Amino acid sequence: MVTFLLTSRVLDKIALPSHLPAPKIFGGEINLVETQELKILENEVLVSGGRNIHHISPTPHLRTLVQPHQLSARPRSIQASQTEGLRSSSSKIEAAISSERQLLSQDLAGYQTSTGEELDAFLMEKGGNPVRAMVATTWRSGSTFLGDIMSAHPATYYHYEPLLHYDITQARSGARAEDAVRTLKDLMHCNYTSLDTYLQYGKSHQWLFNHNKRLWSHCTAGGSNFRKSYCWKPDFLNRFCPLFPFQSIKTVRLRLNLTKSLVEDSSLNVKVLLLVRDPRGTIQSRKHRDWCPGNPDCEDPARLCADLVSDYHSVKRLAKEFPGRYKVFRYEDFSMNPTNNTIDVFKFFGFSVHQKVLDFLDSHTKSNKGGVSSTFRDSKTAPFKWREKLSMAEVVNIQVKCEEAMKLWGYKILTDADELQTFDPVLNLEHYALEP
Repeated sequence: MVTFLLTSRVLDKIALPSHLPAPKIFGGEINLVETQELKILENEVLVSGGRNIHHISPTPHLRTLVQPHQLSARPRSIQASQTEGLRSSSSKIEAAISSERQLLSQDLAGYQTSTGEELDAFLMEKGGNPVRAMVATTWRSGSTFLGDIMSAHPATYYHYEPLLHYDITQARSGARAEDAVRTLKDLMHCNYTSLDTYLQYGKSHQWLFNHNKRLWSHCTAGGSNFRKSYCWKPDFLNRFCPLFPFQSIKTVRLRLNLTKSLVEDSSLNVKVLLLVRDPRGTIQSRKHRDWCPGNPDCEDPARLCADLVSDYHSVKRLAKEFPGRYKVFRYEDFSMNPTNNTIDVFKFFGFSVHQKVLDFLDSHTKSNKGGVSSTFRDSKTAPFKWREKLSMAEVVNIQVKCEEAMKLWGYKILTDADELQTFDPVLNLEHYALEP
């Protein structure tokens, strides 16, 4: 009885994310600090720690408690129960697919695409090619806000932070970059068959799925134990994902040079929007997150601005090589007129705005509500909060390390401490034209 009660308490905490460090070597065996508490129960990862969306560690290789060769030795009653369970799961999946297809039909009744084509032309399950929209940026640059705007469209299947299991590190080159591109390609093709690590990780870090509201409703359909839901099964996801004509994906861990492999893949037909923010605003915003300190890719302004410089030159080159496939927005410009700029973003991706998107904008851009991760923001003031929060010494430190990046992206240098709270930091407060 004591064992049962202890196990129950552990299971009640399973959804909490871990504070485990990043792997020492990615792409090989994953080494975890031995002093961290890690329990593996029934092929699920149980980890200690509080809610922390971004400070995460890769899912370790799970040991299988029951080996395949042992299955034949199990009692027939257990085998029969497993067979019945598989049939039940298959039945639930069929019902879920049918229900979602009907719901989509209702939500999109009367909806007109920007090209005038029927929605069937964008459905993979009907041989069509969906609109694939990718937002590339870095932590605390406004991507959650833009991602939620795009996911407000009822036709959207939202791939939220698919590289979340990389912890607080950037994919720039080497094995990590190759794995990142491979993961994104699989997701864009709605192919979850080989994404075991991704799926197992999500079971203990539910943010991977719960930003996709259409998907998350199925994860919680059977009650609170979402970890055992059919929503984590590739058999379900491989059929559910293709129902949606608008595939939206956003990542803060992939540098722009790596998107070339995605854009040149004719089977994807993906377009990429690079979202840029004033490094002073980004660094100030990161200070509020307990996952940032101690991680150089996050807390070091020099690394942030080296990425901004690299992304600038990458997008100049890629926009020329792939006309019409890349677009740039500065977060500050977007926030000054979110409605018109949202229409512009959807037009770029090749999809028209739905009324639900406009409703989302109306309710999320006029006042500040919630904490630092909330997307309820006064859009005209949110990008410039750093002027109130940073000291002049902090501003100078960032500017010294970011002078080149700020010049390239059109951010003015502050020289007078008396002007800190009234300073207009953006050159030509409008979309920053980026000619290829």
